[in-house]
Amino acid sequence: MDCKILYLGDTALDRQAGYLAGVMTHYGLDFDYVGSDERFSDALFDQEYHLMILSDYPSLNFRAEQIKRVVERIKNGMGLLMIGGWESFVGIAGDYHRTLFQDVLPVVMKDTDDRVNFSDPCLVVKEKGHEMINPLPFDQQVPAIGGLNAFEAKPGSTVLLSAVQFKSRKYKKRIEFEQNATYPLLVLGNYGLGRTAAFASDVAPHWVGPLVDWGDERIKAQADGAGAIEVGNWYAAFFAGLVQWLCVGKISLILGDTQSDQR
Repeated sequence: MDCKILYLGDTALDRQAGYLAGVMTHYGLDFDYVGSDERFSDALFDQEYHLMILSDYPSLNFRAEQIKRVVERIKNGMGLLMIGGWESFVGIAGDYHRTLFQDVLPVVMKDTDDRVNFSDPCLVVKEKGHEMINPLPFDQQVPAIGGLNAFEAKPGSTVLLSAVQFKSRKYKKRIEFEQNATYPLLVLGNYGLGRTAAFASDVAPHWVGPLVDWGDERIKAQADGAGAIEVGNWYAAFFAGLVQWLCVGKISLILGDTQSDQR
């Protein structure tokens, strides 16, 4: 399949990056990897990537001129996915709100630390139908997450998933839950010809929380140079489907034979 991915961040392949790398390997998605402590290299522009994934990859790893070149590629059709973390969006070392990625991503980032950690339940709620997520049982078995980067969806973007936080309390012999706050979780957009997406939570522990085990079967996978993972099959299908849809506009390998007419 014509889908070449550049995956940057999530520390290293033998650590958090092993999760998404393992999922992509399991589904046969072709990717190159750059660790969080590696500077972005001009040599990467020699490759014709269809999708760039930024996940816990500090913006300071880019030079301003490199960001301009990346943005131009997105405008001309390359996809962009940013996944949440302490070094994504704003975080404590992301600072993407100070870059041109603020214009490209389908969300408005905060001006200050945007990290939100949940000790009470926070559930993933499907807001709209979409070919990417319709085959997954978001409406029947609702997964949970442990934290996210808080942002707002831009006008004209599409919020597919929200994170709904609940406050819990013990009342007599019962535990009661009250809905407390709602955050955009998965937002889709476009920049020029390129598809863009922002996923506010993480793909790997700890913020991914119980979502990593979402499924009715277990998947074992391992990318070259990475540690082995064992995750829920719906978790794996969700992230693989998101990556493939952003990359080539279809999810036939992941969730069926649906072909998108959007680009």
